[in-house]
Amino acid sequence: MSIDGAGIPDGWQRLWAPHRLEYLRGENRPLADNEVPCPFCRIPTLEDAEGLIVHRGKSAFVVMNLYPYNPGHLLVCAYRHVPDLTDLTSDERDEIFELTAHAMKTVRKVSSPEGFNLGMNQGAVSGAGVAEHIHQHVVPRWSGDVNFMPIIGKTKVLPQLLNLTRDEIAAAW
Repeated sequence: MSIDGAGIPDGWQRLWAPHRLEYLRGENRPLADNEVPCPFCRIPTLEDAEGLIVHRGKSAFVVMNLYPYNPGHLLVCAYRHVPDLTDLTSDERDEIFELTAHAMKTVRKVSSPEGFNLGMNQGAVSGAGVAEHIHQHVVPRWSGDVNFMPIIGKTKVLPQLLNLTRDEIAAAW
């Protein structure tokens, strides 16, 4: 049982995820008031395992989300640093969507999700954490994967380390 601000038990259990605060404060996120370099420009300069890269294409790459909503949450990122879908060439758009489809097939092989959320947040106001570099989210979903943990505890339970998930997806790619 937790204690509220006045020291009176309130009946709520608290689950803490303090690692999330660093991201919310801007860790690894280029913001107007910091000098953090774009992670999606930096990641391709790393070795695949170090950068959590699953696949490299001609004009886009697939990488594990460092702050995943669900296990196997991937990002399909253009190599070019552009913010908007309309800034991409036809070839870049085509490859991003081809890689998205292939990512879905691969994740189905690895972990049998029942569905996916796909999305691009265009602009900071829409929720884009890295608004200046276009990327597509590929989020595997299972029945019951949203339970009390993220809703009440603001905590997501991930059953596998990112590097192990990356290795499985890269091997199945």
